[in-house]
Amino acid sequence: MKKIFLAIFVYLLGLGAIAQDIPSWKITDIEKQVNAQSGDILVINFWATFCKPCVAEIPSFIKITDQYKDLGVKLQLVSLDLPSYYPAKIKSFAAKRRFNTNIAWLDETNADYFCPKIDPSWSGSIPATLIVNTKTRKRFFYEGEMSGIEFERALKGVL
Repeated sequence: MKKIFLAIFVYLLGLGAIAQDIPSWKITDIEKQVNAQSGDILVINFWATFCKPCVAEIPSFIKITDQYKDLGVKLQLVSLDLPSYYPAKIKSFAAKRRFNTNIAWLDETNADYFCPKIDPSWSGSIPATLIVNTKTRKRFFYEGEMSGIEFERALKGVL
């Protein structure tokens, strides 16, 4: 009974995302997801708490991927924040903004190593978004902020 009360209390305060664990990933963890033949459509968004365009686009990404979840669309936010931000600052930032989706922190320091593994054209700037249909292998990569309309159009192109 106490657990139920606590869960309701946390939800009413809007702090549901605080309980979210934020794993530390290597680029190989992302490659495994992208290369899996799960049939999912993966939306992997690279962002950071200090990046205003990144933070601005995330709510529409969450809303749109939620609308397409029955088609196997999954959103993964990958934070490129500094190590000192992991995990506490990223976690509280996401909770405050109610980023209620999967979040991981990329534990890599060499952009010349990990960027080309995502897309050969990626210069390393953020936001950056990779959409992959793991069944058909269709891919879309975009470096820069996307409006909700642009994002949904790109997502439909990979479906």
